[in-house]
Amino acid sequence: MPSPSVEQKAFILLLVLVTIAFFWILLPFYGAVFWAMVLAVVFAPLQRRLARRFGGRGNLSALLTLIVCLLVAILPVIFVISAVVAEGSRLYQRLESGELDIGAYVTNTIEMLPPFMQDQLDRFGVSNLEGLREQISKGAMAGSQYLATKVFVIGQMTFEFLIGFFIMLYLLFFLLRDGQTLARDIRTAVPLGDTTKRRLQIKFTRVVRATVKGNIVVAAVQGALGGLILWVLGLPSPLLWGALMAFLSLLPAVGAGLVWAPMAAYLLLSGSVWQGVTLSVFGVLVISLVDNILRPILVGKDTRMPDYLILTSTLGGLALLGLNGFVIGPLVAALFVASWNLFGSRKKTVRLPQ
Repeated sequence: MPSPSVEQKAFILLLVLVTIAFFWILLPFYGAVFWAMVLAVVFAPLQRRLARRFGGRGNLSALLTLIVCLLVAILPVIFVISAVVAEGSRLYQRLESGELDIGAYVTNTIEMLPPFMQDQLDRFGVSNLEGLREQISKGAMAGSQYLATKVFVIGQMTFEFLIGFFIMLYLLFFLLRDGQTLARDIRTAVPLGDTTKRRLQIKFTRVVRATVKGNIVVAAVQGALGGLILWVLGLPSPLLWGALMAFLSLLPAVGAGLVWAPMAAYLLLSGSVWQGVTLSVFGVLVISLVDNILRPILVGKDTRMPDYLILTSTLGGLALLGLNGFVIGPLVAALFVASWNLFGSRKKTVRLPQ
């Protein structure tokens, strides 16, 4: 009969191997599982309130919460993505037909600049306008062509997407209904002290909600406001540019200004003064201030991270995991900071910057 130490080591090895195998099986649908967990954490307070109202009926409260989540969070995102991809397809057709020449817009803007600014651009190697125009046109064509290739995938609702969508909804229902029980079982299984486990769970929950609300909601608001002002001003493809503003809003060191600022400058230089002034004022006073007003309200002081950490973790998440990296990257970074801060508070060491 093996000794207790050998048996313990064998059991730990078995536990590690089984855990790795389990995550390997889930890997094809990791996006669906991840988003089910995120949405369950975000909408858990609503589910608990509904459960109290309906006398603890878990199935009914979870089902109603799932319906609210579907109507408020999931279906609008699917609709916006489909509309953006369709807009990208139309943009590609206009570029391919020659109706729209983005390179010409850029070269015309450069030609309208004062001579001293053109000299500065020459120093950076932006003197060959024809070559620049060709490169910009190729880049715009490639980007819009990529969006155009996604029209069929999203429009036809492929089998893989349907399976992932069903798995996400299915898991979300049970996570909403049994989330507290699962969290309690995980706390029991984790070999840490009760205080440490409780603090880590609180940190994880706060980070997930702060990441989704503080990043996704702020980006969506900025993108919506940007698309709205472009539509009001009569500029082309407002939905596509609004989506790009939302995308860039997730990068705090860059922001939506990379979209509306050049557009406002072009409008001013091309003689559309009132449109350029309106876009500039709206961008500075409304779009740019959304982050400063909403993010502290939605995130809170205790879960905020430095902008440089959000930027690098978001870009790293995008590079490794695609669109899911928008949330996974900052989430991992926030948990990294929270875990080390917790470790530092226990050991009375120097804490990481907040």
